[in-house]
Amino acid sequence: MDYNSVEILLVEDNSDDAELTIRELKKSHLANKLHHVKDGEEALEFMFAEGRYAQNRDIIYIPKLVLLDIQMPKVNGTEVLEKIKAHELTKFTSVVMLTSSKESPDIRKCYELGANSYIVKPVNFDSFTHAIKNIGYYWLLLNQPLAK
Repeated sequence: MDYNSVEILLVEDNSDDAELTIRELKKSHLANKLHHVKDGEEALEFMFAEGRYAQNRDIIYIPKLVLLDIQMPKVNGTEVLEKIKAHELTKFTSVVMLTSSKESPDIRKCYELGANSYIVKPVNFDSFTHAIKNIGYYWLLLNQPLAK
């Protein structure tokens, strides 16, 4: 994979949720340039061309959209969000928290750290697939990101 062409970085440790997300984005023709990582540590390595991704790129590449779960092993989603938003090159990256947590402290913390959106994963299959399609459509096709 050419990591410099990634438009969506999906950070999701639940394989069922990741599979459904990828499948729906593919059905909507929005997943051609998607890269999936399974934990926060790998997400940071990918975003900052470190660790297992250090040899793949000479510069940091910034995807158009990061879909980020909160509850993950190694490094949780709020820590990943904080590091993305604190770095000069990635602070304007669109980050959508896509999580099962409806807890007010989680929502508040994510917005305080700079999340662009906070979406609670619907438990109903049809609602989940509809939400993913709308997320992809809005953030990849309608949203106007800051020029690099």
